[in-house]
Amino acid sequence: MSGNTFGTLFRVTVFGESHGSHIGMVIDGCPAGLTIDLDFIQSELDRRKPGQSKITTQRKEDDHFQILSGVFEGKSTGTPIAGLILNNDQRSNDYSHIQDKYRPSHADYTYDSKYGHRDYRGGGRSSARETAARVMAGAIAKLILKEHGIDIFAYVSKVGTLEMSKKHHEIDPKDIEKNIVRCPDEASALKMIKYIEEIKASGDTVGGVISCQIKNTPAGLGEPVFDKLHADLGKAMLSINAVKGFEYGSGFKGSELKGSEHNDEFTKVGEKIQTKTNHSGGIQGGISNGMDIYFNVAFKPVATIMKEQSSITSSGEETKISGKGRHDPCVVPRAVPIVESMAAIVLADFLLRNKTSKLGDIK
Repeated sequence: MSGNTFGTLFRVTVFGESHGSHIGMVIDGCPAGLTIDLDFIQSELDRRKPGQSKITTQRKEDDHFQILSGVFEGKSTGTPIAGLILNNDQRSNDYSHIQDKYRPSHADYTYDSKYGHRDYRGGGRSSARETAARVMAGAIAKLILKEHGIDIFAYVSKVGTLEMSKKHHEIDPKDIEKNIVRCPDEASALKMIKYIEEIKASGDTVGGVISCQIKNTPAGLGEPVFDKLHADLGKAMLSINAVKGFEYGSGFKGSELKGSEHNDEFTKVGEKIQTKTNHSGGIQGGISNGMDIYFNVAFKPVATIMKEQSSITSSGEETKISGKGRHDPCVVPRAVPIVESMAAIVLADFLLRNKTSKLGDIK
């Protein structure tokens, strides 16, 4: 299986399965001398871990990690950083009833078609369990960004048809972790939580949207033509399990505007060049312009539901199937740190790549 590595200079490889013994990651290209804050990495994993609230899966994983290499006396050495997380709360028997059945909207059939052999326990490699390794790597990427004053925060802006009333420029990041749905609009959050509880009680699931903002990004990040900053952000987000859509800046709404309405006119504030508006979402020509980067990520409903559905067995026979085990009724609350992590990995990679764009930077 290829396709498990992301990035060019800051390269992240993740490995492991939902019900294997471990999951983990290797970072190749992390600069030496970075202080590796283990408590911060654990706090990021805690935000993603299962069993953290009544509206998430009740699988219990502490997601305690171990750094195997690349760190000495609290700092990165410049060699590959390897990290490992133990899978503790495995209930593989929960999946024995589907070992020969293809679950609707899962990767069962496609994995079988591609590999001819699949791990049916929780989806194996296709399970979102692997995203814990991404969060571990993303936490280290965030430590690099912190050195440059770059801040990333994501939040739930929509669950089903319930959309928060605040606009992206009205968000206070301190409000995101004040409720279990991670929506920084208290009134909207209460409605979302109630709705997810109702969906869970009915044996169904619901999707939603996560919005993300990146502040204090310097102008100049991005590698045209095929490695535009927004293109790599889009690839990063679309690689996350259950993601069905990505838009940045004005997004699809921008297609409804006239050029005179959409253009971001330049102005100078003190010594800094800015734009009066930010329909571009902080990126123009595939390169950051120094304004806030903001984007939305759409997540489908979790495919495992507790209702009976029609399906096909691996031998082509018609069958009935319904979900068992522990699953999220709505994935977006736990996906917030995953979105942040993938954004951080992209930005860290482009920061390093940008060091080679000017001769003066490499002398």
